[in-house]
Amino acid sequence: GGATPGKVLDHMDGLLLLGGADIHPHRYGAKPDPSLDLEIDESRDALDFDLLAAALARDIPVAAICRGMQVLNVASGGTLIQHIPGHRNEEPNATSMSMQHRIWIAPGSKLASVVGAGGQVRVNSLHHQGLMEAHRAPSLMTTAYGVVDGLVEALESPHHRFVVAVQCHPERANELPEQFQRLFAAQVYQAANPNR
Repeated sequence: GGATPGKVLDHMDGLLLLGGADIHPHRYGAKPDPSLDLEIDESRDALDFDLLAAALARDIPVAAICRGMQVLNVASGGTLIQHIPGHRNEEPNATSMSMQHRIWIAPGSKLASVVGAGGQVRVNSLHHQGLMEAHRAPSLMTTAYGVVDGLVEALESPHHRFVVAVQCHPERANELPEQFQRLFAAQVYQAANPNR
């Protein structure tokens, strides 16, 4: 007890924000939609938002996945769509393999440099919340979009050395192109080479 996020990050070289429960809508000025069965964990919200604020203040490399990307957007002043139908397996007999969809990665973005190229790739769909361009925080850049639905699939901060967020789950390595594993390697490299 007693360790603040800032003190914790004094001993860390990078921050990886992972998937998980839904962010409480009050964090982006909304009320929970009563028609939805949101999974909310406010203690996790408090931890993630405080850690991210401390990491951004210190310019520590941040990689963010799914909920992590949503935390980055909301913490930076953006909002979310509380439910996007059809973006994860919601059938009781769904297989362990997630749904797939195509995204377009902007050439010249940090994400494109990490995965080796811009253009279209297929990724997994394991989220029910997300954002469109209108929900994006003004301080962030959209660096990937859903080809069919236009949902934001990746965000970066142009104001920090390495802040890269993706909506897909690259840790599920068998479900998307192997070059997405480079996201973790790139964060480790940035953490190990703070002056690059």
